[in-house]
Amino acid sequence: MAVTEQAVRDALAQVIDPNTGRDLISDKSVKTVRVQADRVAVDIELGYPGRSQFEGLRRQATESLQRIGVNAADIAVSSRIASHVVQRGVNLVSGVKNIIAVASGKGGVGKSTTAVNLALALAAEGASVGMLDADIYGPSQPTMLGITGRPESKQENTMEPMMGHGIQASSIGFLIPSSDSPMVWRGPMVTQALEQLLRQTRWRDLDYLVVDLPPGTGDIQLTLSQRVPVTGAVIVTTPQDIALLDARKGLKMFEKVNIPILGLVENMSMHVCSQCGHAEPIFGAGGAQKMSQDYGVELLGQLPLDIRIREQADSGTPTVVADPDGAIAQTYRTIARRVAVKIADMDRDMTARFPKIVVQNT
Repeated sequence: MAVTEQAVRDALAQVIDPNTGRDLISDKSVKTVRVQADRVAVDIELGYPGRSQFEGLRRQATESLQRIGVNAADIAVSSRIASHVVQRGVNLVSGVKNIIAVASGKGGVGKSTTAVNLALALAAEGASVGMLDADIYGPSQPTMLGITGRPESKQENTMEPMMGHGIQASSIGFLIPSSDSPMVWRGPMVTQALEQLLRQTRWRDLDYLVVDLPPGTGDIQLTLSQRVPVTGAVIVTTPQDIALLDARKGLKMFEKVNIPILGLVENMSMHVCSQCGHAEPIFGAGGAQKMSQDYGVELLGQLPLDIRIREQADSGTPTVVADPDGAIAQTYRTIARRVAVKIADMDRDMTARFPKIVVQNT
């Protein structure tokens, strides 16, 4: 009995994508099905970067098709990242599909380290990624990405992004004379600098631009919400009560300006002694989990208090690059996929499909 296209689709409806929790058919991930006798070719396209997931999905799909008598299956799995909606009335950024803001209520919770590892994890999963260091007073991304030198300017009032570990980057740290030069600027100068870094950098076809925000809910955050097309925000916190209190303020700020919260990341959730292996939640336990339940947002992942994370970031080779197969890097990659899946589930930005209508007096 010949295999039909409908039988193939019914078989693929039994394949569950572990990242979305939905089957390939209802998720509209199956783009084409070609049947010739007992040979089948299928194109599967994910809406999020998931290079590490391709082989597992290909294997699941092949096994499901074998159960209905398909002897030869050519399963192609790929990703395609779309642009998604942002705040109304905000101009889009050329060369950037989606902007992810990484924020914290207070300093010292590992926000910048999380931001750079998130960006590198998205890139490791196959996305084109950029990093914007919006922490004007304390730019740390040049050090974390191991980038030295100054950006080129090939056109007037523009600059080329610097490259570090395969991602594009822009930071005020690239423009100041030395790493210990203080930025003694008032609020309007800081917000103007942010806009210039964002819009005068010639980003090249980015699926995601990760923005490392300064801590708090001040001028930079307000400018971001009013003038920068943000797809969603990730809140970084630690388990201790004072950090969670400030993280709640940051979360509420994004809610007030209608920027979706993609989820929470809990840093320093558990300390594991490098000598004896004893694990202890020295900053408390369960705080981010309770916060996620209180506000109905996802806890994307929990990261340990581990000296290697600090050492690797300080040396210019963050964990995802320094130890790509390690447990901590895998946690960052899981967080990155969860963030990307949340974005993929949002409404798409369709403005580019509509022609521009210009009304002129003649």
